Amino acid sequence: MAKTIELLLKTISVMSLLLAMPTQAHHSFAAAYDENKPLNMEGVVTKVELTNPHSWLWVDITGEDGTVTNWGFEGGPPVNLFRNGVSKDSLPEGSEIRVFAYQAKSGENKGVAVFFEYLDGRKIFMGGSAPGADGNPRPSL
Repeated sequence: MAKTIELLLKTISVMSLLLAMPTQAHHSFAAAYDENKPLNMEGVVTKVELTNPHSWLWVDITGEDGTVTNWGFEGGPPVNLFRNGVSKDSLPEGSEIRVFAYQAKSGENKGVAVFFEYLDGRKIFMGGSAPGADGNPRPSL
């Protein structure tokens, strides 16, 4: 009986320590991105990062003045993109695409993507936190 109580107390102690540890913060769409600043851009893929917890798509965007700026677009976790048909092979560097996203509140050249579109019209939804990334795009895009 004493061994059982000792084990129970140790378990409670460990659980208490785990619960007291700080948790890693995770931002919501509204905390990091501006729904009032939709982006509709065309460019060339420079990098695809299929990493957890968010995938990233990096695209060179050429401005009206000819200046090229690299933009990062956050998507959902890789499993969401895999389900939607994205792999490193299906979106190689150099691919020309259109990206529909929302601007980062920080003003950086970053956004959260709703979907990207190949130039032939095929759309791939990014499965992330952006409104419409689940396949039901917002009318503003």
